[in-house]
Amino acid sequence: MTNTIRPNDRIERLSAASLGRVVEPDLDLPGELGPGPVIAGELLSVCGLDLSLSPDQQARLAREEVASIVAVGLRFEAALMSGFSLALVSVPELTDARVVYALHEMGEETRHSRLFCRLLGQLGPTTRNPLDHWLARRLLRLGVLLVICRSALLDVLVLAGEEIPDLFQKLAAQHPDTDPFLAQVNLYHRQEEARHLAFARTVLPEHWAKATWTDRLAVRYIAPTVIRGMFDFLVHPGVYQVADLPRWTTWWAANRTAQRGVLRQEATLPVLRAVVDGGVLRPGRIPRGWRRLCQVDAQGAALGAPELNKHHPCLAFEEDSPV
Repeated sequence: MTNTIRPNDRIERLSAASLGRVVEPDLDLPGELGPGPVIAGELLSVCGLDLSLSPDQQARLAREEVASIVAVGLRFEAALMSGFSLALVSVPELTDARVVYALHEMGEETRHSRLFCRLLGQLGPTTRNPLDHWLARRLLRLGVLLVICRSALLDVLVLAGEEIPDLFQKLAAQHPDTDPFLAQVNLYHRQEEARHLAFARTVLPEHWAKATWTDRLAVRYIAPTVIRGMFDFLVHPGVYQVADLPRWTTWWAANRTAQRGVLRQEATLPVLRAVVDGGVLRPGRIPRGWRRLCQVDAQGAALGAPELNKHHPCLAFEEDSPV
């Protein structure tokens, strides 16, 4: 008979881990970025487009792309904390292990956000996201409100919002040409986000069991489209202006290269596996949207998985555990 760890025990262990390793970025990560490119050219979104970029263009594009990713991370963590805060307002038992860990996670997210603000200032982005206008901001607010009141959908999007940047951070942290301070920030962030992923995986089955029909419908059929958008707009179209490239044409082409497709599959497959393991989706009945997003068959098996590392120069890393 195998021993299973109860959800409460698992969550209490996560709280103990958070309490045992408190990192204050302003004190413990006091460094700053150096000049020039902060990531290698093969980590840029345009890898695979066969562009002839000068060293100066590549350096400026690298800083703009990282700034875009950092800005998305800041907004995502704000949405996550909004979801936690809304849940805590009406939770019946305030001493529950889930409440305690949610408070730990919110504290960690605020520290991450302060570090990201500092990093963003050092990157000094000069381009503007073409979608950053009043209508888009209102739609974003509405979308966040619709998500955070649906616990199961929020869990799934949290998994995606952690797994997608985690892959980019892993690639950057392990690449020898990454700016040392950026690599340090990525390593620190991944260590704490590993606990956040574990928490989301733990509570997803509980939230799914209590989910409304609209929550279930959104997870099955709307979540894949939202996650695809999260991946594609991690680097916004405006960044390409610094390399004298057309904004939307380059963004469209970059998100459809074989290299980008491999990264998308590599980033989203763990989300699908967590959703299946949580009893949300069943092998043999994976909805089409999820199949297209993760490039899997109806059973959930990855299509072309053995060839993944051959299609992107930075996916030949060794697996590690940042916990």
